[in-house]
Amino acid sequence: MTILLSTLNARFAHASLGLRYLIANMGDLQGDTRLQEFVIGAKTTEVVERILAYQPRIVGLGVYIWNVEESTRVVAMLKRVAPEIVIVLGGPEVSHETQEQHIAQLADYVVTGWGEATFPQLCRQILNGPKPLMKIHAGVQLPMSEIKLPYALYDDKDIAHRNLYVEASRGCPFKCEFCLSSLDKTSWPFDLDAFLAELEALHARGARLFKFVDRTFNLNIKSSLRIMQFFLDKLAQHPDDPVYAHFEVVPDHLPDALKEAIRKFPPGTLQLEIGIQTFNPEVQAIISRKQNDEKSAANIRWLCEQSHAHLHVDLIAGLPGEDIDSFARGFDRLVAIKPHEIQFGILKRLRGTPVIRHTEAYKLVFDPHPPYTILSTDRIGFTDMQRLVRFARYWDMIANSGRFANTLPFVLGDAPFERFMALSDWLYARTDATHRIALDRLAALVGQWLQERGHDAAQVASLLGSDYAGQANMQHIKVKSNKERSDVANPRQTRHIAA
Repeated sequence: MTILLSTLNARFAHASLGLRYLIANMGDLQGDTRLQEFVIGAKTTEVVERILAYQPRIVGLGVYIWNVEESTRVVAMLKRVAPEIVIVLGGPEVSHETQEQHIAQLADYVVTGWGEATFPQLCRQILNGPKPLMKIHAGVQLPMSEIKLPYALYDDKDIAHRNLYVEASRGCPFKCEFCLSSLDKTSWPFDLDAFLAELEALHARGARLFKFVDRTFNLNIKSSLRIMQFFLDKLAQHPDDPVYAHFEVVPDHLPDALKEAIRKFPPGTLQLEIGIQTFNPEVQAIISRKQNDEKSAANIRWLCEQSHAHLHVDLIAGLPGEDIDSFARGFDRLVAIKPHEIQFGILKRLRGTPVIRHTEAYKLVFDPHPPYTILSTDRIGFTDMQRLVRFARYWDMIANSGRFANTLPFVLGDAPFERFMALSDWLYARTDATHRIALDRLAALVGQWLQERGHDAAQVASLLGSDYAGQANMQHIKVKSNKERSDVANPRQTRHIAA
């Protein structure tokens, strides 16, 4: 064996689609290529030891914003203990601003952009000569019909235990400047019949969870309808063994035909990720985002009220031109629509994205270390940005977790952003933590905060008792009256909020 493809995934449940594409397109080298995935947090020495166990001549490493720091340590150690191994990097993190990155300086070669044609060609040159002189190789974009699909490379373990990532298309015609897809000129579809045949084969092997990575699933409605019909047919044929599909959709493009298809999905079988990002038209113009806010809001409301789809709607704080008041208005507007989850994200500077052009005009200051989170702007200072970061974390723990479903409306009242920010500030003052807060302690703290704002102790106890958060460890949760209240020292549960 001569070639090992590897990466550090964010979680075990994530299976690398990109590396499987490379293997599928290795041609005559496919028999000499292996795949070994790791998870971030693994010890560097253990990762390197397992890589060396394959005795590879070439190691291809997928580098992303979430793994670049750990990947850099892996490359540095490989170069110390086995300098004869040729290391080739690829992935979005090293595809832009390549030469200034330490990991690229350590490696032998870097493939930027699409790798299906360029990586195998580079490997042949490394193995057979003449040895390439250039370190950075721009990936050649093949016609979609020439790219071999990788789905047969999901093994039985992947199918049984991991998310299966699939894509019916690549690219995006929109130009939102915070997104790497803004660099694409258009969207390129795969042959739909061939793609659906691959889904059929996966389903026959037992696959039931499909996560589409298409940036704009509902761009071509005819294709979207055929894909959705595939899943509806499987649901009809196997009602006791249902499939689950996840799509990312454009919020203001939901024609009646697509609505009717969505309406047919039963509960627990369809999730839609919807990027709103901001409701401020001036900010949208700054970042080159085209969006009909009224139509978007109406479509999300329709999905909430007329479908069983689980809705995951995204907002981004820290965009150029947006202050806290503007973000708060958008947040409150979205809360009123009542999607199942609001993913409150903080702007990150992905390498290569055009948002950097606003740095001087809007005084954008980004963390120099991954994931390059915005630290301050001319509208939001560093301290307030950290408050927003904590808000986002607590929102995940309390709202998006679903553990406080009955209590949450009382927390939010008629001013959701203002009240949850007050809770967030209060929680941080009491705990000095945003991670690993035991669920029973969190429930008690939320109850204490509600009482401090005038809610009756018995009502608060009843609300928490009706929530998962209260039921998880009832014997340890006691919401004290104002007179009795003191710091609660609860035994820590074995189950904690995920880090």
